[in-house]
Amino acid sequence: MGYNRENYARIREAYKTKYLRAYAEADRRVAEIHGKCPEIAEIDRELSMTGAEIALAALGTGDTYKEKLAAVEAKNLALQKQRAALLAKLGYPADYTLPPYECPLCMDTGFVDTKMCECMRRELILAACESSGLGQLMHRQSFENFDLSYYGMQGAAREKMNENFRMLQAYAEGFTNDSDNLILCGDTGLGKTHLSTAVARRIIEKGYDVFYTGSIEMFAQFEQARFGSGEERQMASEGLSRYVDCDLLILDDLGTEQTNQFTASCLYMVLNNRINLRRPTIINTNLTGKEIRTKYADRITSRLLGEFQVIAFAGTDVRRQKLTKK
Repeated sequence: MGYNRENYARIREAYKTKYLRAYAEADRRVAEIHGKCPEIAEIDRELSMTGAEIALAALGTGDTYKEKLAAVEAKNLALQKQRAALLAKLGYPADYTLPPYECPLCMDTGFVDTKMCECMRRELILAACESSGLGQLMHRQSFENFDLSYYGMQGAAREKMNENFRMLQAYAEGFTNDSDNLILCGDTGLGKTHLSTAVARRIIEKGYDVFYTGSIEMFAQFEQARFGSGEERQMASEGLSRYVDCDLLILDDLGTEQTNQFTASCLYMVLNNRINLRRPTIINTNLTGKEIRTKYADRITSRLLGEFQVIAFAGTDVRRQKLTKK
């Protein structure tokens, strides 16, 4: 498991910037207050010296050490109270000159001790959603809003889709790098995209790197990397590693692309590399097993039907049902 490296590096750098910005703002505020109140400036000079006094007192032993330490701490507390009172008189809160952290818990470092702070984890999840390829689907489609009522109240379709729903939910909750490859097949509008999006969303929340793309988009990028020119070719080439490196690849609408020797070799490369590296893949397709065998060569169909668990979707086009209800 691991967050996308580019996202992680970018967000770590952003936290460094936030941390330094908070300290720079604190310095600016201190200068502002010192300019308005020389008495606070004098107190700050005294407070800076009490730290050294506490350290020296701590070197002592016996009752003398305790008395000195208590006296220095009392002096420090009195100075802080005096400082707070002066700030209040000027109309400022007592903590005005402290660094204004966005997250007081981790002080904008991203970590509490050695554990990642929840604020940084949220940032990584948001970045993962944005870079996953899901876009607005991530916000609209989840397990929570998948409506099984569109598959009837009873019958074979309802039973099958209820089974699929529970299985995919369990898959997402228990996902690891050793999870199975899945191929979701069935007619258009039966919820394959919705449930695969829900799987992606839950797995991203667990901290895995998920990449969701359509088959046409994937082959277009491979084509640009192979036959394009200039900067566009370079950018396309740099992005190809994502298809193999991500923890989970979700390939939507397989079979809608134009099949030729080039697209077949690209698909074989992606599937073969991910299988060999034990990196799970989920494929959505409207094709039946027979149509897969007709459309693709044996070396591809043997992987799709031999290395993937097939999950068949049933029912009546949900999109059409929703339009009818409007």
